[in-house]
Order: sequence, then structure tokens, then C-alpha cells
Amino acid sequence: MTFNETNLDLETIIRDEVNKYLNRDVSQLPATVQAPKELTQKYEKMEVPKVGRDIYEVLSELNNEVLTYLYRPNHKRAFSFIPGPASRLSWLGDILTTANNIHASNFKNATLPISIERNLINYLAEKIGYEVKPSGGVFVSGGSMANLTAVVTARDAKVTLDKLTQTTVYLTSQTHHSGRKALHVAGFPTDNIRIIDHNEDFTMNVTHLKETIEEDVKNGFIPALVISTAGTTNTGAVDDFDEIADICEEHNIWQHVDGAYGASHLLSTKGKALFKGIERSDSVTWDAHKLLFQTYSCAMIIVKDKYNLINSYGEKAEYLDDITSDDDVIDPEMLGIELTRPARAVKLWLTLQVVGEDEFRRRIDYGQELAHFTENYVTSLENFEIISKPSLAILSFRYYNDSFTDEQNDHLNNIAAKKLADSGYAVAYTTTLNNKKVFRLCTIHPETTEDDIKETIDRLRLYILEEAENL
Repeated sequence: MTFNETNLDLETIIRDEVNKYLNRDVSQLPATVQAPKELTQKYEKMEVPKVGRDIYEVLSELNNEVLTYLYRPNHKRAFSFIPGPASRLSWLGDILTTANNIHASNFKNATLPISIERNLINYLAEKIGYEVKPSGGVFVSGGSMANLTAVVTARDAKVTLDKLTQTTVYLTSQTHHSGRKALHVAGFPTDNIRIIDHNEDFTMNVTHLKETIEEDVKNGFIPALVISTAGTTNTGAVDDFDEIADICEEHNIWQHVDGAYGASHLLSTKGKALFKGIERSDSVTWDAHKLLFQTYSCAMIIVKDKYNLINSYGEKAEYLDDITSDDDVIDPEMLGIELTRPARAVKLWLTLQVVGEDEFRRRIDYGQELAHFTENYVTSLENFEIISKPSLAILSFRYYNDSFTDEQNDHLNNIAAKKLADSGYAVAYTTTLNNKKVFRLCTIHPETTEDDIKETIDRLRLYILEEAENL
């Protein structure tokens, strides 16, 4: 007997599952919970059945196991990495575009979804300070793909492939690791990647950058690309785009700004001033699934001149002749790696249209206010110190007691972060800055309260004091 999906009451099932989600209070769920080993083994070894199973049995496993043991980036006390406090409006847009199974490669397949994408690229390009023409861009899966798209575009704009062994690129230890991945994929030799010193505030040291480039030029290398950052993951640091642009313009170097996290602060009132000179860059990565409150995945690569993207990605295929645009409207598949691609821009459009720019600005500003509240509360506690001050709603701090060794203090910070995550109350994992283990908080969720911050830090302190008794 042939299986027929229409025999299932999918309309009722979908409605019931949606209602479960809508009636759920994420703040009452654990911020993170690890799957037990037996469940991991169950799903790694689960066979595909010869005959289909009952849908309610499978949904029970999905809801009670697969979707239970997760890190929840949309939890209001998920402070690690860059959280993903996605709006339910974005989720709604995701459902509707997925349900229509849109193939957003070109205008003839998806005219209005791609018109929306173009409109939003223009809107964000103006926020960066680019001219709408000839700037352009394309929606991609995330910051990693955006950075790869930019790196390949910069390579093709500045050098020929036969010169790659002589080509140098520049970044700091604070640059997101996806930048190095992109350089590897694009064929830049590892030995030609220059790690530039950072300042005490973790921004790129432009004096060292200038000296390194001049030394490379003297030695016959071809400097091609500087990757600067608008909001590093570790500390929220924002590089000096103006000074970097001066150097890049002098030596004909492409400046790419990784603004995956930080670029959204161009919509804010409190962080925008840090971005002076970003309009002089050649390309910007911007993630909407971080601080534009979108579900995964939703990101953009935006370039000052879209014809650089066409130069790298504008391939011709005869089977697309009937649907290829033949005017100044450029199909998205000509601007990036993907041909098959979802209509990622629609959910962002839906959210912006319903919420409005002013509310986005309020939410982004609020995250920065929470970071300053956190700083003030931490400094009021004995044996706690700020390691990196709030920048774009990211700060780091640690417990340090001079009665203990550096190794013991690091251990206390580590064990407290682990116990906090194990409790499910919040997630505030550590990172390493200046060879010190530190707590790092990213306070961007618009529903996070000051009490959430205080209770999180109080629990960290309690775990530390309990563990300290054993040292």
C-alpha cells in the first residue's frame, strides 16, 4: 500500500504544534540542557523504518527529546556567544516563506520576495553610508558565508590567482574565526596571513598595521585585504575604520568590515558614533539573526560596488536563459554562491514593517543600557573586576582573589560557569582575555531584566564561594 500524506490530518497537527509554541514561555525553560548519553546514542543509531511510524509517536520524540535538550539562544538569560533573541514575527515569516517553498534565485521565480530583498539591501547600505547605486548585496545564511563571499570578492578585485602566493592579508587575534576559514577556502597561504597587534581595548593597532603593510611592500608582497571588525565577539570592540581606510586607500587594499554582530548598532542612538568611517570600507557583513531579531538563518553581505560581486559570481548557464534578468535588475544568484536559496529577506521585512525602526532602536539601545547596569553591579562586589568595559552590549569580568593562584582563580571562574549552565537558569560561559579566564555577557535580549542580571551574577558568586572552600 502506497503511503499518502493526505491521509494524515496535517491541518490539525500543524495547528496544534503552532499553538504549543505560541503558548510556551521560553523563560520558564532551561537556558541550556545537555542530552544524556543514551539519547545521543539512540538518535545516532536510529534506523530509517521500512514502513512509516505513527506521526504522533514521532512528534512526541521530537518535542520531548530532540527539541528539549538544547542551548536556547532566544532565552532571556542566554548571555553567551551572540544570543539570538528572535521575534515571533520573524518566526511567522519563516513559516510562511518555507510553506511556499520559494526558490529565490531570480526575479522571474520570486519577483516580490526579491524586490523586498533589494529594498532591504538598499536600506541597510544607506545605514552604512554607501550610495544606493552602485552598492548592492545579497542575503546569505550567516556571517561565515558573508565573510567568505566578501573575501573571494576582495581577492578577485585586487589580485589574479597566479599571484596568491605573493598576496598578504591582515587581521587581529580578535577577528572572528570565520575570517580565517574564508581566507583558507579562498586560497590565501597561511604564511601570508598577518596577525596585527590589538590595543588595550582589543581594537586593531593601526600603527602596527601600517608598519606591517609597508614592510610587506618592501619585501615584494602584494597587500590585498584588511579584515576589520564592528563588534568583536569577545569584547564588542569596534576598529577605527577611518584610520584603516587611510592605509587601505594608500596601498589599494580592500577593507572588509565584519559587522555580523555590531552593524545593527547603526540603527541605535547609543552605539552608532563608534562606526565613524565605516562608509569608507568596501564591504560589510551584517547578521539579521543576531541583533535584528530574526530566526536563523538571515544575514547579508553588502558591498560598496555590486559589480565586484558580479565579477566573482556572475556565471552564465543556458538552462537559466529564459528566467535571467536582462536589465539593471540583477538576480541574487549572480551576486553570491547560492543558486538554490530561500527568501530570507521576507521575515526581516515582515518584522520591520510591523515593529518599525523606532522600536528596533529602542531594543538595541536597551541592550547597551543593560551592559552598563551589569558593569555597575559587578564593580559593587568584592573580588570581582571588569576586564573589558561594555562595548555594544558586551562586557567581561572575573572573580579574582589574591589569596589564590592564577590557576585557582581561573578554576573558580570556570567551575562557576559550568554550574550555572548545568542549573539551566542562565548561560554565561567564559572566554580568555589577556591570558585570564573571564565571564563574558552579551546583554541584547529585549526581555532581559535587571533582576535577571543580578540573579545570574549572584549565582556565579555563590558557586565560586562554595568551590573556594575546597581549595
